Amino acid sequence: METMLDYINEEQETLETIINSFDITQIKVKNVKHCLILATGSSYNACLSAKYYIEQTAPVYVQIEEPFNFLHYGKIDPSIDLIIAVSQSGKSASTIQAVQKLTQTRKIKTIALTSNTSSPISQVVDEVLDLNMGIETVGFVTKGYLATVLNLMLLGLRIAYQSESIDQSTVKNELLALKKAISQINLVIEKTSEFWLENQADLSKGVRFITIGYGPNIGTAKEFETKFTETVRLPSQGFELEAYMHGPYLEANNTHSLFFIENDNVLNDRSKALKNYLRNDVGNCYTITTEAKTDSKTVGLSIKTPEKISPLLLVIPFQYLAYQIATGKGIDLNKRIFDDFDQVLKSKI
Repeated sequence: METMLDYINEEQETLETIINSFDITQIKVKNVKHCLILATGSSYNACLSAKYYIEQTAPVYVQIEEPFNFLHYGKIDPSIDLIIAVSQSGKSASTIQAVQKLTQTRKIKTIALTSNTSSPISQVVDEVLDLNMGIETVGFVTKGYLATVLNLMLLGLRIAYQSESIDQSTVKNELLALKKAISQINLVIEKTSEFWLENQADLSKGVRFITIGYGPNIGTAKEFETKFTETVRLPSQGFELEAYMHGPYLEANNTHSLFFIENDNVLNDRSKALKNYLRNDVGNCYTITTEAKTDSKTVGLSIKTPEKISPLLLVIPFQYLAYQIATGKGIDLNKRIFDDFDQVLKSKI
């Protein structure tokens, strides 16, 4: 039986396969200006992580909505000319229902991103983009999360090129930057493993986990929240940097383990200032950064990568730590719980 860690260790090879088989003309997205993305859970977090790459690469505005609430309360902007439905399993009931409702009164191009091209979601859209990572049988998605982020970034590259806002030379440079980042994934896992061994005792005793990020890594912070909640099963939250400073910091105490996501950006200084302020008031402050390691509480990747690509790398330490902390606390992640949940609540088709 494959484990969550097995899939984490397959991430570099999987993403290399995806990018090496990339076809710029696959999926017709010429002249898309306003894109609505529907996604829930880890798929939603992946969309947040890819949004900045898409908007910085292509002349497009990206709106991300959770489909259940949008289905019942949302109002679609008349300028939307593309709907992307993201569901790794392809069985998310709310996403499928939202696509059906939104296309009843107006013809809008629809695309599904899924790892199962014969799943129910494929029956309600115009085109299907295979995530090209196989079926992930472990419920706590990791490989599929990164595959979703990368495929969304590549879709942004398609929009830019097909809309003639970038040329072949720019496409080549973007692909080289993505490939360089992907080639570092195994190194990130190795460095996180070393960090885990140094901090295992404190992390295993943790009872409240918080991660703080900014820019494209707000998605990373939210995926931390999802993954730790699913696996470690203790209070865990991901915050945008400034949002944490407007109230949530008042909760800080010596039982809290704080993670700061940092990369080469002017906001890095503000993140460090917050970390220095809270250092003596919380249990531990950890840093996940693209910069070099400075101390034992830092996962220092020492990688130069554009900020818009950094979510492909900075989420991996949280995936790895979620697995190790949960396992260290005696949680058997291969043992299913709430086994009848989807059947009773009808969240999946």
